[in-house]
Amino acid sequence: MNRLKFLLIFMMLFPAGLSAQPETVSHVNATVDGYRGIWFTLGQFSEYGDKYSGGLGTYTMKHIPMAVYAPEVDRTFFVYGGTPQDGELYLQCMVGCFDHKTGMLQKPRLVYDKGQDGVLDPHDNPTIQIDRDGYIWVFVSGRGNDRNGVRLRSNKPYDITSFAYMNESLMAYPQVMYDDEKGFFLFFTRYEGWRHLFIQTSPDGKQWSEYRKFAAIKEGDETKAGHYQISNINDGKLYTAFNRHVNGSVNTRTNVYFLMSDDWGQTWKTMKGETMELPVTERYNAALVRDYQSVGRNCYIKDVNFDAEGNPVILYLTSDNHYPGPKGGVRQWHTLHWNGKKWIESQFTTSTHCYDSGSIWTDGEEWNVIIPSDPGPQYWGTGGEIVRWVSRNDGKSWEKSGNLTMDSKSNHGYVRRPQGAAPGFYAFWADGNPEKLSPSRLYFCTKDGKVFRMPYQMDSEWCLPEPVCK
Repeated sequence: MNRLKFLLIFMMLFPAGLSAQPETVSHVNATVDGYRGIWFTLGQFSEYGDKYSGGLGTYTMKHIPMAVYAPEVDRTFFVYGGTPQDGELYLQCMVGCFDHKTGMLQKPRLVYDKGQDGVLDPHDNPTIQIDRDGYIWVFVSGRGNDRNGVRLRSNKPYDITSFAYMNESLMAYPQVMYDDEKGFFLFFTRYEGWRHLFIQTSPDGKQWSEYRKFAAIKEGDETKAGHYQISNINDGKLYTAFNRHVNGSVNTRTNVYFLMSDDWGQTWKTMKGETMELPVTERYNAALVRDYQSVGRNCYIKDVNFDAEGNPVILYLTSDNHYPGPKGGVRQWHTLHWNGKKWIESQFTTSTHCYDSGSIWTDGEEWNVIIPSDPGPQYWGTGGEIVRWVSRNDGKSWEKSGNLTMDSKSNHGYVRRPQGAAPGFYAFWADGNPEKLSPSRLYFCTKDGKVFRMPYQMDSEWCLPEPVCK
């Protein structure tokens, strides 16, 4: 949808006086006086609402990671898509900090202002990483081939107060892995007519290797191909789960493919040890671990983590199609666990929307999934009420351990797992009304389930978050 059409939709839906762009553009490194998430609508409406919309500050699940815990300073640094104030509909890429010693949040900083590019779209949300010297890197996503992704680095270690531009390139959905010895590994998407997967490496974030195409699965004589992926790193090994888009359409995403590399991306193998040549181009190949296309199911991959032995676990949701409302059928939550010999699947609950999104934590013998699986106040809208699900037998069975939110005014969604998550800032997400323009607030929870709302307005540099009573 082009930008003019998008703005016309807003003019029809929302009251007069809401501006789509600021009269002046804030400077990079500006201090912002509160945590305010971006509200967004895709503008693809049906009788049951938009394909997805609402508070999308922690969107998409394909932006990885959006938070990193730094044990050296006992702080969690995180990024999100923000907005300057209610009614100003453009994207600001923000960075925040939570101090685990004091329990306080620092005023967020503006890292990159998308208003200067006329961008309202949280597909351009940032990701974050920390290098071995403590410098904080922010990878601001681009989209399509008309705007680059941008890389910035903090001017001081473990400090969010100012960032410097480093470089840029075509880079959508950046997924940034880091190893103290090898440097950066980047999974990302480029648009070559359709969404193809690529990889790239850098020892220092400044000099980058050439693009290497990772996947472009076609079928028969089709020229169309498309993918989304979710990746992670464990003990220096790289892992990625990806789906395919039939005929290149994101509305037909399906299947689960999985590959890993133990030599920093030079070679790729299945979990059975079969070597795969890149790019992956065939629908039926050794990386295919679940064939949902054959049974007409969509597949939305949400997260990848690892059991106590380092074996991967995939969290995902399946549906009949991409439509909101009852037409989409049953949205079923699954895990796929490699037990060392084979993939074991578990189904444990349902959702009311294809874009209900959350993450999985695998802490020793206990696995936790935190997702918006209970319906929210906007029943058929994106997100819902946040629920914790627990398994104590490697995902063979699950139980609902309790709600983290309830009786909310707006749906909650896109629950994110910080890299190296510490107990005091275990998950974070945003809320928002998917049916109409609303403020979007940011939340986080502790490992033991205490929920806090980040301050929407801050009068001092550091501030305590607001406890949310359950």
